[in-house]
Amino acid sequence: MHWYQWFALAALAVCMISFAYHFFRLIKLGRPKDYSARAGSTTGGIVYSFTTGMNPRNKESAFLHLPTYTAGVIFHIATFLAIVLFFLPLSGLEAGRSIRLILSPIAFAGAMAGFGILIKRHTDKKLRLLSSPDDYISNLLVTFFQLLTGLVLLNNELYPAYMIVSALLLLYMPVGKLKHAIYFFAARYHLGLFYGWRNAWPMKKL
Repeated sequence: MHWYQWFALAALAVCMISFAYHFFRLIKLGRPKDYSARAGSTTGGIVYSFTTGMNPRNKESAFLHLPTYTAGVIFHIATFLAIVLFFLPLSGLEAGRSIRLILSPIAFAGAMAGFGILIKRHTDKKLRLLSSPDDYISNLLVTFFQLLTGLVLLNNELYPAYMIVSALLLLYMPVGKLKHAIYFFAARYHLGLFYGWRNAWPMKKL
C-alpha cells in the first residue's frame, strides 16, 4: 500500500479508538435518575424518538425550514454513501463503471447541499452569530470528502488526494462536532426517555 493509504488507516484507527472511548463513557454514565412521578412509557417514548419523532412534520425546526432540512437529508445520505465507498478499495473491492456513474451524482449532490448549508450559515445573521469555527471546519471537511468521492469515482488519479482528505476528516471527527455520529443516538435516547416518562411522547392525536 502507498503512504496515503497507511495515513488513512492510521487516521481511521485513531477515530475508532476515540469513538470507542466516547461510547463506553456514555455507557458508564448510564441512564439519568428522574425523581418525578412516572406518567408514561419510556419504551414508547424512545421508539417514538427514533421513528415518528424524526418526521419533519413533528419537528418545528424542520417543517419551518424544509429546504434546509431537505439539503441536510441529502448531505447525510451522501455522507453515508461516501463512508461505505471509502472502505471498498481498502478491502480490495472496486465498484464497476456503471455503478460509479450512478453513485458519483449522489456524492456531488451531497457536496452541493453541504456548500448550500455553509452559505446559509454565513449569510444568515442569526446562524452566523451562533456559529463557531468548528461548524465551518466540520462542514468543509465533509463537503470536500463528498466532492472528492464523486470525483474519484470518475477519475481514479485523484485517489491520493481523496485519501488525504479522508484521513483529515477522520482525525477531526473525534475532536469536533462531527462526533455527534456517536452522541446523536444517545441524545435521541435520552429525549425519548425524558418525554416518555412524562407521557408527552408518543404524541397523542387530538
